[in-house]
Amino acid sequence: MGVNKIQIGQLWKKNGTGDIYLVTRVYSEALNTMVILRKSGAEEQAQIRVRVQHAGTGQTIPGFSPTQDNEKF
Repeated sequence: MGVNKIQIGQLWKKNGTGDIYLVTRVYSEALNTMVILRKSGAEEQAQIRVRVQHAGTGQTIPGFSPTQDNEKF
């Protein structure tokens, strides 16, 4: 499950652990869209970089799911 467009400030839940991550940056690198995620409430921990997957009419982050069901962006 994904969203129409991934944007800064969105919250995503890591599958398996249930940890919540905040999208802090969205950018293009070569032919890919990348996101930087920071664990919510853990500002001192390292951020992670993940490649966005395009699925049908939306975007998704592998290993993560949106925290809200019907996000309209």
